[in-house]
Amino acid sequence: MTDTTEPMVRADGTYPTVPLRQDAITVAVVQTRVQGVNGSSPGPDLKRNLDYFLECIDIAQGYGGRADLLLFHEFPITGFSEWTRDQHYAIALDMGGPEIEAVAKKAKQYNCYIVFGTYAKDTVNWPGHILHLMVMAKPDGSVVSHWKQRNVRGMFPGSEQYTSVIYDVYDRFVEMYGLDAVIPVERTDIGNIGMSAVQFEPELFRCMAFKGAEIICRVATGGFEYDDMRLTSYHNGLYTLICNNSVSTHGRNPGFFEDTNYGGPGRSAIFGPRGIELAKAGMFETKVLARLPIAEFRARHRIPDLHLRLYEPVFAQYRERYEPNGYLTYLPKDKRDAFRYFQERSRWTHFW
Repeated sequence: MTDTTEPMVRADGTYPTVPLRQDAITVAVVQTRVQGVNGSSPGPDLKRNLDYFLECIDIAQGYGGRADLLLFHEFPITGFSEWTRDQHYAIALDMGGPEIEAVAKKAKQYNCYIVFGTYAKDTVNWPGHILHLMVMAKPDGSVVSHWKQRNVRGMFPGSEQYTSVIYDVYDRFVEMYGLDAVIPVERTDIGNIGMSAVQFEPELFRCMAFKGAEIICRVATGGFEYDDMRLTSYHNGLYTLICNNSVSTHGRNPGFFEDTNYGGPGRSAIFGPRGIELAKAGMFETKVLARLPIAEFRARHRIPDLHLRLYEPVFAQYRERYEPNGYLTYLPKDKRDAFRYFQERSRWTHFW
C-alpha cells in the first residue's frame, strides 16, 4: 500500500507553497501598550482593549501605507495581570466569540493578515484548560489559531505557568489534531508563516524552517531577548518579526513594573535573512514596517542545511526535565500549585 501522506519535511530542500498575491509584500509590526483586565469585572476592560485594538488596526492601515501583514503583541485584548485561575478562565476568549470576529472583520476590510496572541478557552474540547494561542485573521475573514508549544519554566520564583500548552497535553493533542499541528506553518498568498510566543528554544524555529516557514511571527509581552529573535533569521535564513508591548503612557500594568530585567517594553523589530535588522521600534507606541521581496526570496530559498547525523545520538539520549502530558491528569489551582507540581515531576536537581 502506497503512503500518500505528504511528509512534514521534503528531502530535496524545497517546501510546499501556494501562489503569491504579488512579488513583494509589506509587513508591519504594530507596537502598542498592554493593559490588564480587571479580574473581578472583566467586561468593561475587555471592551476597552478590543476597541483600542481595532482602532490601532485602523491607524496602522491609515498611516504610512497599507500593509499585507500586521503583527501585534501577545495579549492586546486580554492583557495580563495577577488573576485567580477562575478569573483567568473567565477572561480567556472564546475563539468563536465576538472579539475574534471583530478582528476578522478588520482583516477582511483591509485585505490583510492580522496576527496576535491571546488567552483563550475551548469549553467543548478542553473544559477547564486556559489556552495560550497565536491567532491569524485572514483577508477572507476566516481565522486560524495555533497553540503555544511550551511554557518557559523556572523564570518566576516560587511560581509557574498553569496555562495548557501542547507539551503538557501532548498525547491528546496529537490524537485530536495530528503531528503536523504540533509545529504548524500557514501557507498563505503572502508567504509561509509560522507563529509563536515561545522564547529560548531555537529548535522550534528550526523545525518551522524545515517545514517551509518563510516569515516567522514572534510575540512577547513584558520583554524579550533581542538576539533570540535576530538569530532566528540568522540561523534559518528567513524573515522574523517580533512584536513586544510599548511602554504605557496610561498607567502601568497592575502587578508589574513598567521596565523589567527581562528586556522591558519596546524594541519590536523586523529581521531579514542572515539576521539583518530591517526595522526597529523604540519604547513607545508605533508602527515599523519593511518591504519584503517575497517572490525573489522564494525562488532561491531552501530549508536549512543541517548535518543532523552528527546530533541524533545526543538527542536520542536526552530526557526532558519533566515528562509531557502533566495537565492531562491534573490542572494546578494557581501558579504556586503549578510550581509545586513541576518540582515533584522534575528529573533535575532543583536550582530555583
